Amino acid sequence: MRLNRIAAATAALLACLPLASTAQEEGRLRLLSTGDDSRGWEAVGRLNLGQRGFCTGALIAPQLVLTAAHCLYDKATGQRIEPTEIEFLAGWRNGRAAAYRGARRALPHPSYVFDARDQLDRVAYDLALVELDQPIRLPSIKPFDTGEQPAKGQEVGIVSYARDRSEAASLQEVCHVLDRQPGVLVLSCSVDFGSSGAPVFAIRDGVARVVSVVSAKAEVTGSPVALGTMLEAPLGELRAALSASDGVFRRELPPVRSLPGAADAGIGGAKFIRP
Repeated sequence: MRLNRIAAATAALLACLPLASTAQEEGRLRLLSTGDDSRGWEAVGRLNLGQRGFCTGALIAPQLVLTAAHCLYDKATGQRIEPTEIEFLAGWRNGRAAAYRGARRALPHPSYVFDARDQLDRVAYDLALVELDQPIRLPSIKPFDTGEQPAKGQEVGIVSYARDRSEAASLQEVCHVLDRQPGVLVLSCSVDFGSSGAPVFAIRDGVARVVSVVSAKAEVTGSPVALGTMLEAPLGELRAALSASDGVFRRELPPVRSLPGAADAGIGGAKFIRP
């Protein structure tokens, strides 16, 4: 159940940042435990990593899952996890998924260094793409678009799994960008182990777009914060690296499984709907 925790020295540096607001009094997490609750969010899923735990990922193309690069490494050994050990459970909820897929390839950003000394620099490149062994083409699971990096003070939201809520995703509709550092967003969003790779959303024209990926958690002036990786240039570089990869890894394609009725739901992109 992976989530980087930034070391005390780095957290002390973060404590000096001029913040737009505090990390307190933000929107609460809402468990997406029913079909109605989770409708439109099925492209967010749990990324199982063999026996090493799980992360959160989001479908940004029918065959591509965006997550955090550190999720692809064994924390104890520092070695890359084999794609054969990775499974994406789209819309995982109460023991079932809207779709199950294995991984064909898994690629961290070319500039990501798992054991880098500069931890904030590590966050700036903490992106990975998992190419699924089969695309997910169901009307109920629409890949998310990505958007421009949010401004300081902007409202964002997050959908994530975590160690105490691993059986259904949770939605925090409102949190904020507290500050921006080179390649890094400081967010008031609530995260915990398992939230690594979770998509951070911003609204444009009423539609949620992924603008960051959760990398780590830290504290600022005693308040918990999340650190997110900015997408723009790093995601483009990562896509280019994936395209240039020889893709030598292959696995036998498993039978396609889906949640009963999911293909008939006809649900499109997710939106933030406030009560």
